[in-house]
Amino acid sequence: MRLGGFLIHRNNALTIGRCLGSLASVCDELVAVDTGSTDGSAELAAAAGFRVLRRPWEGYGAARAAAVPALAGCDWILFLDSDEWLEPPARAAIRRFKAAPPEVPCVALARRDWVDPPGGRFLYRSEHHVRLVRRDHARWDRTMIVHEALPPARSGRLDATLEHLFASDLQAMRRKVNEYALLWALRHHREGRRAKWPALQRVAHLFRELAIKRALLSGRPEALSLAAIISGYHARKYRILREIASGEHGALVSLLEEDRLEELFRILPDYAAGRLAGARPAAATSEAPSGALVPGERSRLLDAPPSQAAWSRPRA
Repeated sequence: MRLGGFLIHRNNALTIGRCLGSLASVCDELVAVDTGSTDGSAELAAAAGFRVLRRPWEGYGAARAAAVPALAGCDWILFLDSDEWLEPPARAAIRRFKAAPPEVPCVALARRDWVDPPGGRFLYRSEHHVRLVRRDHARWDRTMIVHEALPPARSGRLDATLEHLFASDLQAMRRKVNEYALLWALRHHREGRRAKWPALQRVAHLFRELAIKRALLSGRPEALSLAAIISGYHARKYRILREIASGEHGALVSLLEEDRLEELFRILPDYAAGRLAGARPAAATSEAPSGALVPGERSRLLDAPPSQAAWSRPRA
């Protein structure tokens, strides 16, 4: 069995090494999807034996869909985010998986979400994510502008743990989930999803993060702040879904309907920042903003030295 591996990155040179090394240690073919790096990330990937595909940033669904044809000679695919990595026991488990792959088309690994604030790193939560997929079931597409989960299929679990740097900067996390909320609402409006009550979603997901996913067991006050941000995201996405249904955010809706994804992702950060500040965003334009929700930018924000003030009490 041949295993292909890929990751998506932008300006990620400071942190990409662990991910590259993890994939290179277990995969037979390697692809790095570069979405516009300027910091040497692509050169690092090439030096590690990866075939580098260069393409504009149009979301994770489009980027992952581009990687699959480049791994045409593989039977299975291992895909990691650029802030994920495998420790030696997990690498050994994947090598055993290669020797005897299962009949199911998708396999999940336990992922440990680490948080690295000024007070020291701690484990926020653990949950399972599909990271191994048989190539004929690797069906991502451009419509998956956020939460690009594969279509439902039979799946199994591998006794291996994936490590993930979840957050180190509270304000960066707040900005990221605000953009995710907009993207989620845009996608699900197009798919005809009905809105749920935002307030109920906030309460339900706060309980889910703290109790069911056991973030409260960390004993860290930062866990409460993160749980509040995540539960707020779930409330916000349904509130924006209601707004779109009532005719708001028309510029973003038009960009999505016209498949102008590169432009959509280029204007999204400034548009979302207006919402985060409590202001009604101005009409969207195609001018490049100061940032973008892309793999490299996310990693750069996560690895930037956070201030103590960044872990203050979350805003409602």
